[in-house]
Amino acid sequence: MAAPESLSPVGGAGEEAPDEDEDEVEAEDPERPAGVSGARSCGGGGSGAGAGGCGAPGAALTRRAVTLRVLLKDAQLEPGAGVLSIYYLGKKFVGDLQPDGRIVWQETGQVFNSPSAWATHCKKLVNPAKKSGCGWASVKYKGQKLDKYKAAWLRRHQLHVPAAAADESPASEGEEEELLMEEEEEEVLAGVSAEDKNRRPPAKGASEPAHTETTPPGKRVENKMRVPVRYCMLGSRDSARNPHTLVEVTSFAAINKFQPFNVAISSNVLFLLDFHSHLTRSEVVGYLGGRWDINSQMLTVLRAFPCRSRLGDADTAATMEEEIYQSLLLRGLSLVGWYHSHPHSPALPSLQDIDVQMDYQLRLQGSSNGFQPCLALLCSPYYSGNPGLESKISPFWVMPPPEQRPSDYGIPMDVEMAYVQDSFLTNDILHEMVYFPLWGSLIAPGWHYSLSGSLQSPMLLVEFYKGAPDLVRFQESWSQEHTYLDKLKVSLASRMPKDQGLCHVLEQVYSILKQGS
Repeated sequence: MAAPESLSPVGGAGEEAPDEDEDEVEAEDPERPAGVSGARSCGGGGSGAGAGGCGAPGAALTRRAVTLRVLLKDAQLEPGAGVLSIYYLGKKFVGDLQPDGRIVWQETGQVFNSPSAWATHCKKLVNPAKKSGCGWASVKYKGQKLDKYKAAWLRRHQLHVPAAAADESPASEGEEEELLMEEEEEEVLAGVSAEDKNRRPPAKGASEPAHTETTPPGKRVENKMRVPVRYCMLGSRDSARNPHTLVEVTSFAAINKFQPFNVAISSNVLFLLDFHSHLTRSEVVGYLGGRWDINSQMLTVLRAFPCRSRLGDADTAATMEEEIYQSLLLRGLSLVGWYHSHPHSPALPSLQDIDVQMDYQLRLQGSSNGFQPCLALLCSPYYSGNPGLESKISPFWVMPPPEQRPSDYGIPMDVEMAYVQDSFLTNDILHEMVYFPLWGSLIAPGWHYSLSGSLQSPMLLVEFYKGAPDLVRFQESWSQEHTYLDKLKVSLASRMPKDQGLCHVLEQVYSILKQGS
């Protein structure tokens, strides 16, 4: 679960981050022939691009000796405009590779000595708390990570290194930890939780989509029961604890506190969120747009923005992020939260959800001294323990642990919301549900909707999941009395607007779902 930070980027140029290991090597003497630092300890001069760097085949080379200049000189890379890129939390940065191995960031024209310096600078613009950039594993050259080129160079010139070892990322232990954290952040943005990641089958070809479950299509999935625990039973953090452990939420009244903000949520938000969650047996993620009134302490949630992207598809995720960001600006809305589904489990946060939400709260807070809330919504469409056919949608917010126990988990708090029934389904809600040309043909004569402000992406929800192995088979039985389609209809009916004049359009949508699945 795809972070909201990318939709509220921090302005300003930011302070130049200190260079990392590779930076120090390149910054010592920019005009020094590439690879000299790698040969210096051997007491020899000459080019470090030769085998072994000291003239002896197989002589040991440190990864610090392999710089962009070395790779350029050895024809592993070629200079060019726009050949370097960074994707971080939904933001894309593009750079030019110069013949001398320096990087020019296209957006500002700033020059950086190494991938690490550039990556750290860019990432700190998005996330000021970022300490390092993991440049060689973060920067891509023509779509391929630079550490792959470094590994290939080492494999060619360090003959004593086994091929398997050279293929591994040459990141340091600290960089690997940073990369793992970044992968978790980006997977959340892309709509994938760690639960999906662990269920993912062995890797397939790059062009073959990865799906998160191997259950035969259409079969009702009953996951192993995830029994929630009470927060008071957790204690301090334990690395051995399952991050998918569900935790019961705590009411503010139970700890003698008042809810620090009020929430009003539009019925259209819950309608679209519920529809999105019903379409697939995999977990989904989306963003929440709305407004925060600091005077009344009221958070109004007005719009849901589904993330239509798959695990590992960073390009689609980045495009989706940019669309949502532009849509928020167009509507004059702010990012106020996110949503996430547990298809077959209770609508309670996992330990991982708690940490992610705490992280989001801090990011949306930014550098402002004033309080700004961030709301999380959990949807459980197919949990067999739900009463009736309606999905369970639960809001939560995380209270930081007590100061005397900073290593504890944050406390997941139940949030009371005021439900505001919308007058009608807006055009952009229908547009999100159905492929645009089809939706246009479904609107009956006499209905006049402005299309300005609607996302024009052709890959909307029904079309996006069409033909996927994890698509719910709506014509099949959910229970002895109801099909999956029956269940969807009943659940959405509770979130319908006052004016139900577009019911005929929804019936057409339901028909498409039944046929397409």
